[in-house]
Parts: sequence; structure tokens; C-alpha cells
Amino acid sequence: MRRRERVREERLPAEAGGWSVASLGASANAVTVMRRSMWAMLVAGPVLGVWALLSAPAVVVPASQPVRQDRAGSEDGAGGFAELFLSAYLTAGEGTEATLAPFLPTARDVVLDADAGSQTVERLAAVKVRRAGGGYWSVTVAALVKPASDEAPGGGRGAKSGSGGTQAAAQAGVLRYFQVPVKAGKGGAWSAVALPAEVGAPVQTQAEVLAYGPSAPANGSDAAVQTLAGFFSAFLAGAGDLDRYLSPGTSLAPVSPPPYGRVEVVALAETGSPSGAVPDAGVTQGQERQLLVDVAATDVQGQKRPLVYAVSLVARDGRWEIASVEGAPVLGSPGSKQEGEVQ
Repeated sequence: MRRRERVREERLPAEAGGWSVASLGASANAVTVMRRSMWAMLVAGPVLGVWALLSAPAVVVPASQPVRQDRAGSEDGAGGFAELFLSAYLTAGEGTEATLAPFLPTARDVVLDADAGSQTVERLAAVKVRRAGGGYWSVTVAALVKPASDEAPGGGRGAKSGSGGTQAAAQAGVLRYFQVPVKAGKGGAWSAVALPAEVGAPVQTQAEVLAYGPSAPANGSDAAVQTLAGFFSAFLAGAGDLDRYLSPGTSLAPVSPPPYGRVEVVALAETGSPSGAVPDAGVTQGQERQLLVDVAATDVQGQKRPLVYAVSLVARDGRWEIASVEGAPVLGSPGSKQEGEVQ
């Protein structure tokens, strides 16, 4: 018996080839752990994928934005630059050509013979802006030009003009027109392509025809004239409460501070009144009238100025009220006769 047990122990050694032969229970536990680990990996795979997608930085595609036009590339920019350039040009002279350099790239080639400062520029305004090409504009600028205080036109410095009227007109200033070619560059920069060219005044169009009948002197007994007189005194001279003359829903603020000390309604013209006499047939509830009102306003220095207002009246509770003060008179239809014109 002892020999058989010894042989069994020799055939079943505790270690073989450096590997430990564990018990059957330990092997079962290891298999269970491996199975659970595999299941855990299978379940965790999709979860980790979703987490990766959610945690990835978002790629934002910018929305299409409207293209903004640079103001420097607009008509306003061209007109403003032309005004500045023309002002520098009209006041420059011999020895001051460099003042044109900020506007004209070829200013170093310009030679001026006139005396610098021989004339002054009172006002400038771009009256026409025409596109001459891509980023290229032709600007017509009106300038009120006056000779220097000690300069007499046509007779040299300090000379006396033979005509007092001509001399006075020259000293008051002459309205002149110039065409200025300007080009828009990169970054909103402007430059003049050449020196200004003086041109004639634009052709004046025919006077617009208004929709009012002939003007008639204001009648102080007309209820509408009384409302207008009180309204303009409060509106322009600060005399009385303005709101008492306004219809409900109309909001107007008086001119402040009041520029005039006295205001008088001089004449009226009315739409739908070809005879020229503004009707005064009483006040009918809801009746409306459109008037062109000539006002004489006297300022605090005693100087009288004529003013013209387009006013709409409405009748309420037996009296006239101001419904609105329009921004411009009502124009007549083409072919209708002009105010005051006799056919």
C-alpha cells in the first residue's frame, strides 16, 4: 500500500514546468471573473462611444451674414471727401501746394500762381454724385466763394470796384460749382484723381405747382385764422398754452427757447379754393381744411422774417383745431395751374 501511494505522488507532482496547478474551485472563480469582465467591456463600449461624441467640441458653422457696405464706399463718403478737397484747393495758392497732398497723390506736380488765402469758402455742399466706374465717382460740389476782406475782384488787392452793386455782390459771395473726380481705395481711403474742374450751375427745373389756390389776406374774423394766430404765437413766441390749439391725438412741442417775440398770420391759401378767397362758412363738426399759411415772425432784435407752414385743421366742438403741421406743402397734379397763375 505504501508503495502504491508513493507511485501516485510521483505521477501527480505539485508543479510541472514551472506552472502551478490550482485547485478546481480557484479555476472556476477565474473563469467567472473573466466572463464578467468581458460582459463589462461589451456593455461599456457603446457607453464610452456616446460619451466621446457628447464631449467632443462642437463645430459651429457660421450663419450667412449680410454684406455691409462700407460708408467710405458710398455716395456720402465720395461727397464728403470732395467737399474737403475743394475747400483746400480754393484756399491754397503759391507756396502752399503741399496742403493738397492729403487729397491728391500727384500734388507734388501741382504749381499754383494765385495768392494763398486770396479767397475764402463760406459753405460747400455736394449737390450731385455720379458713379463713373467701380469705386470711382464724379462729384459736383457747390461752393459759396468770397474774396478776402482786403481783396477787390478785378482790381487787385485793395482796389475799388467801379460798381457798388457788383462790389457788394462779390463781397457777399458767389455760388460756384466744381466737378471733383474721386476714387475709393483699400481700407476706405479716398483720393482725388485730378484737380477740380469748374462747371456751370445745374439747370434749374420749373417751379413745382402746389395744390393750393391763390393766397388771400388773412381775415381776423375767420375762426380758422384766430386758431392759427394763437397757435403760432404759442409755437414760435412762447405766448400761451400750445395744447389748447391741438386736436386730440396731435402732439407738438413749441420751439424752445422762443426765437420770436411777435408772430402774425399774414395770408392763407387753401386746397380746393380756386377763387382765392378762403371760405368762412362756419365750423362743421369733423370738417377738415388744408392750408398754406404765410407767417410774419419778428425776432427779439426787431427783425421780421417770413415763414410758410402747411397746416391741416379739423373742426371739433364748434371750433378749429390743429390736426397736423406738415413737413412739406401739398403738390398739385401735373398740368394744373400754379398758385396765383391766371389762365
